[in-house]
Amino acid sequence: MTDDLLAIENQVCFALVTAARNVVSIYRPVLEPLGLTHPQYLVMLALWERSPLSLRELAEELAMEPATLSPLVKRLEAQGRVSRIRRTDDERMLDISLTPDGHALRRRALSVPAQIMAAVGMDVAELAALRDGLAPFAGRRPSR
Repeated sequence: MTDDLLAIENQVCFALVTAARNVVSIYRPVLEPLGLTHPQYLVMLALWERSPLSLRELAEELAMEPATLSPLVKRLEAQGRVSRIRRTDDERMLDISLTPDGHALRRRALSVPAQIMAAVGMDVAELAALRDGLAPFAGRRPSR
């Protein structure tokens, strides 16, 4: 590390954006056989934990804007993995639910974490420590 506080190699923002880009490129070939992009995978992860979710709840869970999330959800709907249903009591609310195909995809996705660990050469504990170390930047508290 140099003494220059403005040197690019000293910038946490540069390290994070580079790491994020590289992580997504590691996921790409693992997710491709599932027919998912990395953002679509994140949507599916949230829905596998809890479904249905309103578009607003899903956007909050994923720290995304609803306007950014909506096209992702529409593509997943076109693939037959989710359904979008307006609430009868409030048509402004859009609920996102897993379809049977979306539920079934979870079984195929169970191999994703092991493939990622193999690709990065880290085990569960190392990845958990890395994730927890990034918590202040992600707006989340470390897991326990």
